[in-house]
Amino acid sequence: MIRKLLQITFKKDGQHSPLYLQLESEIIQLICRGILKPGQVLPPSRELAQSLRINRKTVVKTYEELNAQGWVEVRDRSGVYVSGNLPDTAARRISQNSEKLIRSRQPVYPLISRSADIAIRTSTDVDINVTGIPAPLYRIDDGFPDPRIAPIEELIREYRRYGKSHLANHLMMYGPEHGSYHLRVELANFLNRTRGMQISEKEILITKGTQMAIYLTAQVLIQSGDSVFVPEPGYHAANQVFNLLGAHLTFIPVDKDGMDIDRIEQLCQMKQTPKLVYIIPHHHRPTTVTLCAERRMRLMNLAHKYRFALLEDDYDFDYHFSSNPLLPLASLDSGTHIIYVGSFCKSIAPGIRIGFMVAPEVVINEAAAIRKLIDRQGEQLLEESLAELLRTGDISRHLKKSHKLYEQRLENSCRLLQEQLGPYLTFERPSGGLAIWAKYRKDISAKAVAQKASKLGLKISDGSNYFFQPNIIQPDNFIRIGYCSLDETEMASAIDVWKQALVAFGLK
Repeated sequence: MIRKLLQITFKKDGQHSPLYLQLESEIIQLICRGILKPGQVLPPSRELAQSLRINRKTVVKTYEELNAQGWVEVRDRSGVYVSGNLPDTAARRISQNSEKLIRSRQPVYPLISRSADIAIRTSTDVDINVTGIPAPLYRIDDGFPDPRIAPIEELIREYRRYGKSHLANHLMMYGPEHGSYHLRVELANFLNRTRGMQISEKEILITKGTQMAIYLTAQVLIQSGDSVFVPEPGYHAANQVFNLLGAHLTFIPVDKDGMDIDRIEQLCQMKQTPKLVYIIPHHHRPTTVTLCAERRMRLMNLAHKYRFALLEDDYDFDYHFSSNPLLPLASLDSGTHIIYVGSFCKSIAPGIRIGFMVAPEVVINEAAAIRKLIDRQGEQLLEESLAELLRTGDISRHLKKSHKLYEQRLENSCRLLQEQLGPYLTFERPSGGLAIWAKYRKDISAKAVAQKASKLGLKISDGSNYFFQPNIIQPDNFIRIGYCSLDETEMASAIDVWKQALVAFGLK
């Protein structure tokens, strides 16, 4: 029975993901649709490989990844079973109408027509740095890549080539609001191959980073008074966007397995269904935790049942060091509930302002119309250049090189933190991402340490902007430590100054 269900057609050209990822995605889809039940045995690797006419090592690798991600469990001398920790979902067949809906990717949630009334705001409550403070000697940032290893030479090469080509005059004029067609095609191929998605260029809008994509999504979906569920602690800038539009924010706790889906379900059962749930399922910001497979599946089921939209912020998918990362929720979405946003700001450099929004075509067109009003379009020469780096594999090669380097820097940073600052803070080594989430001792104020460190030439987080709930006393001893933008010598020097700041308080 299961082998019959898994009679999939593998795509073996270079535009699609490896065979084991295609098989992995198919099995996850069967679990999410309730066809494969918790505790159900899967075929032995040899039998499944013969049935699918693929190498047995492909099936073994698939099972290993599914086990590492929590979708299946391996029992000694018994076999591979669907994880018993997953919820038992009623099997859902896809009707002909649903198939048409999926193919067209029309949204199942209603779009909100924008009001013609304009509310003038006197304050957006957004912090803007207008001071002329000199740059510090060292900076431990929030989790940025190292721009010194970015493929700038390759990007300049393509920029110059396009600038001197017969297309130069065309690319220097106004272009499509959706972004470069070439980039959207190559980006669709890239996301399909690396994230198990099944999208076309029509479902992509190129933006100026993830922040613009979040803003446009909120503009399309949210009206004043709408309910939005956000994680706590969470991403401060996203919450500010929702606040700006007059949304009512409900704060959902985050623990070691990600956002608390029990709380979301409880609120939905109490008739407090949100219009939108904003979630960072992969390397949550700021805590770096990853939403486990069981919670991903339950959240998808809740979105399907209560018909709310999911805004999936996948800002640093490319860096995961323990095993292959869990695929985005958007790769599992059969109901088009999800708007998926990301960028190249974390994989290349923050100054490369190329982001993207993936959603049903009708949503993309609405967002493009709004984007036209605030920014008209992106920079065509840059977008064409980046598209060419995606096509030639330069981006993939850069990601492979930086992945290895950042993993080494993570190990070095964890060692230094433990050796030098172990008496002052605690942390867990993250499975990936660009930062470490740490907690000072109760008697240490992150703000006070940051002020002292600043006087010594070190810029570090002051612990603010992690918690958002108003009228609640928030913790003052958490800190997010970016480790990628400093090499081993620089990080050692920065931590030495950091330790001096802590010692200056007489802490032991």
